Amino acid sequence: MLKHQNIIKRLDHLQDNNIIEYFKYENMKDKEHKFCTLYKNNTKCHDMENLNCYLCACPHFRVTSSKSYCAIDSKDGGFVKDKNGFIHQDCSNCTIPHEDIFIKNNFSKNWALVMKDVI
Repeated sequence: MLKHQNIIKRLDHLQDNNIIEYFKYENMKDKEHKFCTLYKNNTKCHDMENLNCYLCACPHFRVTSSKSYCAIDSKDGGFVKDKNGFIHQDCSNCTIPHEDIFIKNNFSKNWALVMKDVI
């Protein structure tokens, strides 16, 4: 969260659309290489065009004492059960939080506000 806040502070003079554009994967891996460990390997977390990294985590991800799950039950999500019986949400096929339209509809310079139901 701190890395995200520091970037937003530097970009605070920009309009929201410009900030969203700045968080495009191609730009982020070049200009903010420490933001994500995948950048150094030129790897994306989701295999999609126009990946946007503004919502690195998903605001629909939830965790309880026995499982993690998707609050909107995305059709592209799945589950994996670990050896202790904990059910983990598998978001690897879901691109919702990385789509520009979703980010624009849920945008706030205060990332914690967007993620309030998760953190």
